[in-house]
Amino acid sequence: MKLDLLRDRIAGAAENMAADFLLLKRAPASRARFRHYGWRAPAFTFGYSQPLAFIRSQLPPGESFDLCRRATGGGLVDHRDDWTYGLILPRGHALEEMPATQSYQLVHEALAAALVAQGVPAVLKPVPPEPPASGLPAGVCFQRAETFDVCHAATGEKIAGAAQKRAKQGMLFQGSIWKAAVGATIDWEHYGDDFAACLAATLGAEAAPAPWPEEVGDDELAALTEHYASQEWNEAR
Repeated sequence: MKLDLLRDRIAGAAENMAADFLLLKRAPASRARFRHYGWRAPAFTFGYSQPLAFIRSQLPPGESFDLCRRATGGGLVDHRDDWTYGLILPRGHALEEMPATQSYQLVHEALAAALVAQGVPAVLKPVPPEPPASGLPAGVCFQRAETFDVCHAATGEKIAGAAQKRAKQGMLFQGSIWKAAVGATIDWEHYGDDFAACLAATLGAEAAPAPWPEEVGDDELAALTEHYASQEWNEAR
């Protein structure tokens, strides 16, 4: 199997979420795809099932943000100082067929290995002996680490989290690394190369740079971006 390493793109929140979803909808049967992307403006994204009223109560007051609901689950993610990526696996790949907790663990093991290669003591949060008690609000990413999140071995801070969506075409894995929790100045471009190599090994794939897929066309992307930016989409739950 091939792992296409797509070029970095910078866009607004609605376009970034639309692009990830279209890559899932147009996923070829014989290829996986990986991309890192940036944000045109300060942005937050939130999980598919989260109520917008709760999300608004968690945003910093007095500031404006690019805000968009994701097609994946998970919590509210602050993208103002993160390293964001998407991984798309075709239907039938071994990782796509695993339970969500297992695929989450394996992708985060690859992510942590790439951080360790940069000198960051990254570890996965183990399965707890019993559910933790916490007074922190549910559904806010990086406030606390859950099982198989990536954490800093020395400080205990959560470094990386992710969310998944499965469809008939395959699986979308959207992840975020909180740069402030990394605790070191690293070469993020080099990190991206290391992470891609670790992912390729995990997937049993051959990684190579690839252009933006022709089947994910500008017109369809623009139409879906408009949908993701709409009040109907963001207030639907």
